[in-house]
Amino acid sequence: MKLWVGLGNPGAKYAGNRHNIGFMALDRIAADHGFSGWKRGFQGLVAEGRFGSDRVLLLKPETFMNLSGQSVGEAMRFHKLTPGDVTVFHDELDLAPGKIRAKTGGGHAGHNGLRSIHAHIGEAYHRIRLGIGHPGHKDAVAGYVLHDFAKADQDWLDDLMRGISDGAAALASGDSARFLNAVALRVAPPRPSTGQQAPPPRNATPQPAPAEDTRTPLQKLADRFR
Repeated sequence: MKLWVGLGNPGAKYAGNRHNIGFMALDRIAADHGFSGWKRGFQGLVAEGRFGSDRVLLLKPETFMNLSGQSVGEAMRFHKLTPGDVTVFHDELDLAPGKIRAKTGGGHAGHNGLRSIHAHIGEAYHRIRLGIGHPGHKDAVAGYVLHDFAKADQDWLDDLMRGISDGAAALASGDSARFLNAVALRVAPPRPSTGQQAPPPRNATPQPAPAEDTRTPLQKLADRFR
């Protein structure tokens, strides 16, 4: 079994916050892949599902961000898992909005949710870092992460969530590179190769095909001198 943890704060007040992007990722995976309904467990909300033979337990701690490790540690002990079975989806200030990176081990970089998880299970777990950008000054960070995403963020945010859902099966099988590639195909779809004509806009009016030229060679020559 794999344990996927989304970080965030519980309650409608925080649902749209940048800090809750980890919750959003798990909600999208659960909805798209037929996971069980969310139910209470391990001081949070849990849902179960499968990707082929890979069983995955989704966990959204309801302890508030700075106590997330309590929930993660309880779920891990109950299912007799190791830190290597755990993947945490969390907001990342040091990545531009819409960027995503996978990481295993290392420091918590001051993230309160990760700090708590470190304290309960150590650092040797996997992380999916979801870029939200930085407000520019450390004193503005608290207000920034606890503020809802702007309307201008909705397009890239939806693309990112779609990509995470697309690549979930690869992540469950341990192929983080294929997972990241699936996300990239949503967030930054490939451009046409050099020399190829770009596809028309979605709402473009179709242009009629040019009429066939039925003139004889002699008529074409005569028309050139008119």
